[in-house]
Amino acid sequence: MNYKDEWKLFEASDNADEVAHRPLTEEFRFYQAVAGGDVEAVRKNCEQERFTEKDGVGKLSRNPVTNLKYHFVITTALVTRMCGQKGMELEQAFRLSDFYIQKLDDLHTVQEVQNLHDEMVIDFTEKMRRSIQKDVTSKHISACKDYIYCHIKERITVDQLAAEYGVSSSYLSRLFKKEVGISVSAYVRNKKIEVAKDLLKFSNFSMIEIANHLSFSSQSHFIQQFKDTVGMTPKKYRDTNHTVKWDKNLVEE
Repeated sequence: MNYKDEWKLFEASDNADEVAHRPLTEEFRFYQAVAGGDVEAVRKNCEQERFTEKDGVGKLSRNPVTNLKYHFVITTALVTRMCGQKGMELEQAFRLSDFYIQKLDDLHTVQEVQNLHDEMVIDFTEKMRRSIQKDVTSKHISACKDYIYCHIKERITVDQLAAEYGVSSSYLSRLFKKEVGISVSAYVRNKKIEVAKDLLKFSNFSMIEIANHLSFSSQSHFIQQFKDTVGMTPKKYRDTNHTVKWDKNLVEE
């Protein structure tokens, strides 16, 4: 019997071990608590030993330890991506994920896997809490960041941002530097360079097309700004990192 036939038999059978799975809303609230840095809620979940409860949890292996290890990997993968979406540096998130999943190799009891799960989710949560506390900015700066993101292809100046939000240029410049750590112009340049790096990796845009697309004053200005920020010329960056093609029309929409 092949796997497809086995699945049909399994699906049609009245499996005594099968139970209704937990509502997705419950799991989502837990992942939100981790990504939101809610240490108290996550600790409470761990104290209730929800991870090892059998009710509502899918059976992925007949071996209890292996079954829990599979669930551990799934939980870690989802936590990693939720934290990445909420601002954790992706490289940090994936390294943390790899670290904890590799530790599973040395565990041989349900309790050991449970302990590692609790350590893992609390570690992610505490890191997110510290990150969120560090990233508290005023409403003007948050609005400026959103504006820059939405208008990254345009030429953006401090005067333009100040006029948009009804404050003086000098006030906005001081506030931005204080809260973000760099000037508005440096922040805009860095964000434009991030987009340029993606275009160099995934598109066939020429240097002049990228410069125009991101409203640099000239091709030479773009190349110099890119080199100052990244440490190499755009051409060298493309030669090193170019992978697949994008449809130019999608980028321009």
